[in-house]
Amino acid sequence: MDIRLTTEARRRLVAVVMAASVAFTVASCGGEEGDGKRNGSPKASSSQDKEPAGETSEKPESEEILAQVKGADGIVVTINSAARDSGGFITVNGQVENTGDKIFVAGEWRGQETELLKNGASTAGAVLIDKQGKKKYFVLRDTDGGCLCTTGLTVKAGQKVPIFAQFPAPPEDVTEVDFQLPTMPPATIAISG
Repeated sequence: MDIRLTTEARRRLVAVVMAASVAFTVASCGGEEGDGKRNGSPKASSSQDKEPAGETSEKPESEEILAQVKGADGIVVTINSAARDSGGFITVNGQVENTGDKIFVAGEWRGQETELLKNGASTAGAVLIDKQGKKKYFVLRDTDGGCLCTTGLTVKAGQKVPIFAQFPAPPEDVTEVDFQLPTMPPATIAISG
């Protein structure tokens, strides 16, 4: 009888310790929801927190203009940066402005490859052209075939929307490339970093 009572007491003690541990873990991970902070740092944004590309009013990180090209129906693409990083990639940032009078859906910008079609209206069809090395670099993809670029790209009349696309970097001695989106003329841009 003593063994049964001892075992039951141990089970209760383990249950209390586990409940206290879970409560402590939840309390330390939580924070005040009203101020958008968690443990004193800014709240990490999730994909649900972000607005779709067509609904955002963010400005690009840099106001510098490396290049600007104009396409049909009042679409203007401005490239603000082409930054090389230590991992061997180049990230091109810019914005699309719709100066026309009808909504622009970037369906043709997703490219023609079957794998890229699932990205929908996006900058997945963008390329970098290294004229010096005579090479073309395509937008990088994740393991599921999704592009490392802006997706859900819809721009209302009069709206500016930030865009980005990430590419493999050409050799270090290449300092200029042409950036091109399908249906748009190429734009020569300088690589920084």
